[in-house]
Amino acid sequence: MAFMFGSVRTRLTLWYTLVLLSTLVLFGVLAYYFTGETLSENLDLSLRAEARWMRDFIQPQASKIKPGKRSIDIILDKKARKPASREVTGEDSTAEESDEIWNQIFRHSLQNTKKTYFQITDRRSRILHRSYSLGTDSLVVKDTISAGSIILTTVYLNGEPVRIAATRDKNFTYYVGYPIADLRELLDNFFVIFLILTPIAVALSIIGGLALAKKALQPVDEITTRARTITAQNLDQTIPVRAVDDEIGRLTATINDMIGRLHASFAQVRQFSADASHELRTPLTVIRGEIELALRSKKSPDEYRRVLESTLEEILRLTSIINNLLTLAKAEQGLTTADFSEVDLKSLVEELYEDSTVLAEGKNIAVTLKTNAPITIVGDRTRLRQLFLNLIDNAIKYTPEGGTVTLAMEQQNGSVFFRVEDTGIGIPPEDIGKIFDRFYRVDKARSRELGGTGLGLSIAKWIAELHRGTITVSSEPQKGSVFTVQLPLN
Repeated sequence: MAFMFGSVRTRLTLWYTLVLLSTLVLFGVLAYYFTGETLSENLDLSLRAEARWMRDFIQPQASKIKPGKRSIDIILDKKARKPASREVTGEDSTAEESDEIWNQIFRHSLQNTKKTYFQITDRRSRILHRSYSLGTDSLVVKDTISAGSIILTTVYLNGEPVRIAATRDKNFTYYVGYPIADLRELLDNFFVIFLILTPIAVALSIIGGLALAKKALQPVDEITTRARTITAQNLDQTIPVRAVDDEIGRLTATINDMIGRLHASFAQVRQFSADASHELRTPLTVIRGEIELALRSKKSPDEYRRVLESTLEEILRLTSIINNLLTLAKAEQGLTTADFSEVDLKSLVEELYEDSTVLAEGKNIAVTLKTNAPITIVGDRTRLRQLFLNLIDNAIKYTPEGGTVTLAMEQQNGSVFFRVEDTGIGIPPEDIGKIFDRFYRVDKARSRELGGTGLGLSIAKWIAELHRGTITVSSEPQKGSVFTVQLPLN
C-alpha cells in the first residue's frame, strides 16, 4: 500500500480525481442553486404573463359576465382535452355568453402545465370561475391587491404550497397558481442524477487517469532504467533523446548534459591525479636518488653540500606545488577569503616593474613599462600582485635571452586592462584553450628546466574571476604572446 501511494502515477491520479470531484461538487451545488433560481424566476414570469393575459382577455368582455348569476368550476383533464366535470350554479339567463368566455379560458388553460390553477372572483370575492386539478379549495390571498398591479406570493392549497400571481381591475380579481412541489420534484430529479453520475465520473477518472499517467510517465521509467546502467566506468553513454521537444525531452537533454559534464569532470580528475602524482613523484625521485648516491660512498664536504642544495631545491619545488594545490582546492570549496579594499594599481604595477627587472636581469631581457595610468579599484592587493607577478614570471621564463617583456595598464569603457607582452616561444593554436588547465604545459621538459609547475596560470585565472574579471591570451609560435587581464572598475 505504501509503495502504491509512493508512486507518482498514483499520486497524480488521486490529485486529478480529487480536483475532478471537487469541480463536480462545486458545479453540482452551483447548478442546483442556479437551476432552482432560474426555474423560480421563469415560473414567476409565466404566472405574471398568465395573470396579465386573463385580465386583458376578460376586461373588454366584462359586461357579458353577470356577477352573482353564474359560477363555474372546471376540473381539468388534459389527457382528454376536455373538462372532466362541470358544476353550474346560479341563474342561466346569460349562460351562453358567459359560457363562451369560460370555454375560451379553458381552451387557453389546455396550453399550460396541467397543474396550473386559474381563478376569477368578483368584487364581493364570489368565485365566478375556477379551473384546477389541485382539489376543491379556493385561493385566498390576504395581501391587498391594487388595481393594475401584479403581486407574487405563496399560499397553501389543500396543504400544498402554491405560487400565486394575482391582479385585479375594477370588476374582477384574477389568480393564476402553480404548485411549488413540481419545481422541487425537478430539482430532486436533478440531484438524483448528479448523485448517480458523480461516482461514475470519478471511477472513469481513476481508470483513465491511471492509464494516461502510465503512458505519460513511461518515458521517465525508460530514462530511469537507462540511467541506472550508467556508472563512472561508462560515462560516455547517453540516454536516447526524444524527437518531441516537451518536458521529457528537455529532461533527457539536461541529464545528457549532466552526464557529459560528469564525464569531463571525471576525466579531468583522472588527468589531475596522474599529473599531480607525476609532479610530486619527480622531485621525490630526485631527492631519493641524490641521498642514495651520497650514502654509497664517503663524500667530501663540498659534495655533501651540493647534495643538500639539490635536495633543498626539490623540496622547495614540492612545497610550491603543494601550496598552489591547496590554494586551488580552497578556492573551489569557497574556503578562501579575500581582503577587499581600495588598491592603487599604478603603484602596484610600478612595484612589479622594479621586481621584474631584477628577475629578467639574469637572462638579459629588457622589461619596459609602456603605459601606467593612475587607476584605483576595489580588490585584494595581495591576490592581484600574485596574478600580475605570475604572468610576468611566465613571460620572463619563456622568453629567450636578449628578448623583451612589455607591461602596460590602461582604462577603457569602465574596465582596467593589464597586459604582459613578450617575445618568447609563443603558444601553438591547439594549446591556447588548455594553458589554464592545471599541470598543463606546452613543453613539459622545458617547463621543468625553467622551474614551472603548471599551476601558475590556473591560479591567475582564479584570481581574475575572484575580482569578476577575465584573462585572455593571444599568441603566435616563435614570436611571442600577449596576456590580457580585464578587471571591472566597480
